[in-house]
Amino acid sequence: MIRSSLLAGAVALLVVPALAGCEAGLNAPTLEFHQASFGTHDSVGGIIISNAFVLAAPSGQSLQTGSDAGLFLGLFNNGSTADTLTSVSLPDGGATSVTITDGSVTVPGNSGVNLTGPNPKIVLHGLTKPLSGGGSIEVELTFQNAGSTEFLAPVEPQSFYYSTLSQPPTPSAAVTPSANGAASVSPSATATTTVTPTPTAS
Repeated sequence: MIRSSLLAGAVALLVVPALAGCEAGLNAPTLEFHQASFGTHDSVGGIIISNAFVLAAPSGQSLQTGSDAGLFLGLFNNGSTADTLTSVSLPDGGATSVTITDGSVTVPGNSGVNLTGPNPKIVLHGLTKPLSGGGSIEVELTFQNAGSTEFLAPVEPQSFYYSTLSQPPTPSAAVTPSANGAASVSPSATATTTVTPTPTAS
């Protein structure tokens, strides 16, 4: 009798999780496609950093030295007081500078902010060496209240799941004709061409 009771209890313990796992039958979230998280996860002072990665060129290609690259990640504030991401840097010197769109990112209390694209909100400017998928970059995030944390962010190629994400816009060249007909080129955010009209006989 005792063995029968134990056996019945064991079966019940096995069946309950199975039923719980079924959730809503064919509409269960577990049956939906879930993208694997390839990025790094970290936390500091109540701030959780999730799925942090740097976007490189498509598979088989590299971002060249001097190029810009985007850093993507999610932030969640477990505290009741808002905090602010004030700066991002690369301790190993992988880029000449790093900028945050609008200068900073505020994360409200008990809430999250997704810096997941498609356009990067954090940009690594002037890569110091070619960057391709498969490596990693040391990243430091500094928050106003939570402090700083360092972690290795994987470098993902701009392919497959990441093909919909965008690279930072690259400055183009402004072409200005000179008096002797030669064109001088200078960097600019938007390409512009100055044309001098040719006089016509009246």
